[in-house]
Amino acid sequence: MCADASRLVGANPRGHLRACSLAVRESLRAFIDEAGVPPALVVGLSGGADSLALALTVIDVADRLGIPVVTVTVDHGLREGSGLEARRVADLAASWGARALVDTVTVDGRGGPEGAARDARRAALRAVARRECAPILLGHTMDDQAETVLLRLARGSGPSSLRAIAPISRDADGVTWLRPLLGLRRKDTEGACAQAGLTPVHDPTNDVDGPWRAADGSALRRSAVRQRAIPALAAALGVDPVPALARTASLCAADDDALNDWARTLTALASDEQALASDEQALSGGAPHVGEGKRADEPAGASSLRVADLAGAPRAVRTRALREAAQRAGIRALSGTHLDALDDLVVAWRGQGEIPLPGGGARRVGRSGRARIVLAARGREPTVLRSQ
Repeated sequence: MCADASRLVGANPRGHLRACSLAVRESLRAFIDEAGVPPALVVGLSGGADSLALALTVIDVADRLGIPVVTVTVDHGLREGSGLEARRVADLAASWGARALVDTVTVDGRGGPEGAARDARRAALRAVARRECAPILLGHTMDDQAETVLLRLARGSGPSSLRAIAPISRDADGVTWLRPLLGLRRKDTEGACAQAGLTPVHDPTNDVDGPWRAADGSALRRSAVRQRAIPALAAALGVDPVPALARTASLCAADDDALNDWARTLTALASDEQALASDEQALSGGAPHVGEGKRADEPAGASSLRVADLAGAPRAVRTRALREAAQRAGIRALSGTHLDALDDLVVAWRGQGEIPLPGGGARRVGRSGRARIVLAARGREPTVLRSQ
């Protein structure tokens, strides 16, 4: 079925092709060991060196496993000839044995051109993956990882953000994203394309002096980091900074996982229904309210955490627990400012009223050691007893 891909890769590939092929095999083996053999694989294929090397080796490896491959080439429609270029890339993938799709999307510009284009691509890929019940494979490399770490460092991010690009991630709706080439360099994907005789597509919108600009008229952030900041760091330090930046992402991921595990334990403790019921009884001076620890005037879906359990935890754990409780209540997209305000309800209580949050709110209720934080989505805000 994939004779052309197998011929290009070869039965025993060497050099850069071998590195890409082994990375794909390892990623797919780990996924299959955990989730079983998928009905298909979806590959994001822009036509650049990273995605070409990925698509070629995925089609070759998947053919040996008997798994069909669907490539998705997204045409953003932002430059002349992009549709024809997308079609040529898809035809190449079809010649390798893939079912090659082209999806033309509308980029609305919200969040800047880079962010808007990325969101449109992800939405297109996610739609195909859900239809195929398949994981999505993307061609991010170690260089992309290093760029992401630098961009997030510049924003003053913590470990949750500095873990950057994950080798495997899952959306809330169950779609899995695999990045097999994250341990390889861009020179590996470029070298693999050269070995296979492939000419990658060059998109001028990715150039630091290309037609796309940031909202303030400056160069696009990632392009500027890639073509200016990282070379400048290498020149200043006398070493290639990419491996160290990628290692920072791995270290932050391990720390973030540990903090999240701790926060989940804290959330379970602070929201223990029996403990909350006991608190309710003590506060009301009578029998506990019906509803497994929920106040009679607290709506279904609200989250409630005891302040006493939260206050003794480190801030990094406490804010994660508050974020998780907010998500349980249907409140998402919390910023650092929102988390600071929520944390003040725990450790800097001055009688402040309800904290407005995106899609909901939070309030501290109850006295001293029996106080708790109640979070609820908009439209089901709790009518709570004020502290007396």
